[in-house]
Amino acid sequence: MNSDIMSARQQIILRVLRGLVAFAFVLFGTLKLIGIPMMVDVFDHVGLGQWFRYATGVIEVGGAILLLSPRFVGPAALVLAATMIGAIISHLTVVPGSPAPAAVLLVLCLVIAWSYRQGTLTLLGLTQAQRLSA
Repeated sequence: MNSDIMSARQQIILRVLRGLVAFAFVLFGTLKLIGIPMMVDVFDHVGLGQWFRYATGVIEVGGAILLLSPRFVGPAALVLAATMIGAIISHLTVVPGSPAPAAVLLVLCLVIAWSYRQGTLTLLGLTQAQRLSA
């Protein structure tokens, strides 16, 4: 996030959005990790085994924590967005239920990732000149 470009209002909105999205991922990730029957059934439909439920839960909770870290906001949002793409695909192909919640979280993660893209590029070590030549 480049604070020179964003207004104070935009920064507040993004912080609130980050908090809400992080809360959602902590909630859903925790439900996966503690093994509530609904989540066990969902991952049975996926067919990759219950290890995949644990891996997804760890990614969601870890991503949520990193989403609140100023340094790792962008990369965390990208990882969570990729996770939601997988969730949407699974809902459209093998898992009963609507992909709408995952789609909403995907859009919110992409908004966050885009808003913090400068920090992500800096974290990757890309200079302004390298960005322009790519």
